[in-house]
Amino acid sequence: MGSKYSVMASLVDVLASLDFETVLDAFSGSGVVAYALKAMGKAVTANDFLTFSATIARATIENSSEQLDSADVARIMGPNADGRDFISRTFRGLYFDAGDLAFLDSAWSHIAHMTGSRRDLALASLCLAAAWKQPRGVFTVTSLRYDDGRRQLRTPLRTLFVEAVKDYNATVFDSGRDHHALCQDIADIPRADFDAVYLDPPYAPPRDDCDYIKRYHFLEGLSVYWQDRPIRYDTMTRKLEKRFTPFAYPRTIREALRSTFDQFRDSTIIFSYSSNAVPDATELMALLKSAKTHVQMIEVPHRYSFGTHAAAQRRQVREYIFVGE
Repeated sequence: MGSKYSVMASLVDVLASLDFETVLDAFSGSGVVAYALKAMGKAVTANDFLTFSATIARATIENSSEQLDSADVARIMGPNADGRDFISRTFRGLYFDAGDLAFLDSAWSHIAHMTGSRRDLALASLCLAAAWKQPRGVFTVTSLRYDDGRRQLRTPLRTLFVEAVKDYNATVFDSGRDHHALCQDIADIPRADFDAVYLDPPYAPPRDDCDYIKRYHFLEGLSVYWQDRPIRYDTMTRKLEKRFTPFAYPRTIREALRSTFDQFRDSTIIFSYSSNAVPDATELMALLKSAKTHVQMIEVPHRYSFGTHAAAQRRQVREYIFVGE
């Protein structure tokens, strides 16, 4: 949800036209934009307030050399080292079968003793395997009701983990620059440390909310083995307690954007938003102009789909890319 992968060609064209060396990706999410910026030779700081997203950024953006070797994988795939069974007990009958849940416990019994980039790669791979195995990749349903026919839905998590490790290992490269990964609220990031700031906040829908915890709570918990992540046992899906962000709600999004634009008014601002959210393009332009003198907007046609299943409801929207200088 929210990944920029399908509009990256247009976004990279915009980024390549700008003059900057240091850049903050303030809502890094899947890490695809931060990774593109790293590949472009920029000094990148990737930030997200979700731990599993920050873990991905440490593994693929901050990390420039470490990979998981066959001994690491064999150890993680080995027998449970300490008998832990929290995942098996807590999520029995939800999302995955008993064998898959036991593997997650067992894998964590080894990952818990790892450090640095290898730990980050192992956790990113574990989260990716879990997302592959779950219909639509989100954890708002507990059955195969949204079966999209992908082979991963019926592939053991142990196998998917090995595949994910291979994929993440392949992302590691040294760009010759120093990169950093943060896990902070955007308001806590210093305002004047970056030539450019890329903003891709949650897109507040006209109704309801854009709550990433609700959809990715299992990955967030898995990234820290649910340490200091209270579970709402009154919910069928075993959600985590919600973490408020003003970007997710129609009633608070405008002030959140205004404050963020002002926070980074000394940097070039590249801002992504969608036409199926609020505010609309005219109001977004006005909000950005309150902080930046020169603002342009590029519209990119974008077929939006929630999930990968063939029967998903799709609609044509426009991705707005604003540049404020």
